[in-house]
Amino acid sequence: MPVYKYKSFEGADRALWNFNPDEAYFKQVAELWRFANKLSPITYPQGIFKFRTIEEANRHRYEFELAHAKGIKAKKKS
Repeated sequence: MPVYKYKSFEGADRALWNFNPDEAYFKQVAELWRFANKLSPITYPQGIFKFRTIEEANRHRYEFELAHAKGIKAKKKS
């Protein structure tokens, strides 16, 4: 594996991005998400939810995912 040197953190951060993804890249991303789902599966509530704003929808999702994370942490403690 090659070693790269960067003059700044911004340059190192930019090097992590893939600006020209190919089919193999998308397969790797899909496999990463499958693996993450096996490690910590999350089931979202079924149904259709109406929100007045995108901020309200984002807050609802954040609170659901936070509750899920707290549940995982509580299971690990016991």
